[in-house]
Amino acid sequence: MNRTHEKLLVAALAGLVIASAAAFAIQPAMAAGYDVDAPAQVTGVKSWDVLNVRKWPASYSRKVGELEPKVHVWVERCIVAETGGADWCLVERGDEYGWVNSKFLTLSYDNDI
Repeated sequence: MNRTHEKLLVAALAGLVIASAAAFAIQPAMAAGYDVDAPAQVTGVKSWDVLNVRKWPASYSRKVGELEPKVHVWVERCIVAETGGADWCLVERGDEYGWVNSKFLTLSYDNDI
């Protein structure tokens, strides 16, 4: 095997590693889930704190916004947590749209958003 073939093999392997990492990164959004389509209130967050809104349903995902305690949001859908923790829900409030941990949401069918 000459130097050109070695470089080509290394580049191909690097491409496979990158593609695998990308597939792993988006995998949580493809997990089994359920539709909610209902309003909810942010609960369980201290008055001095905020609930982080994430790009993907994972605590290591990039933060895209934050919600104050007791605000109301629209819950589109949730995904089942595979590790036994709380589910993650896709929420919307104004221009904020992303995933939050469901343990900080309480459904509130009688409230306007």
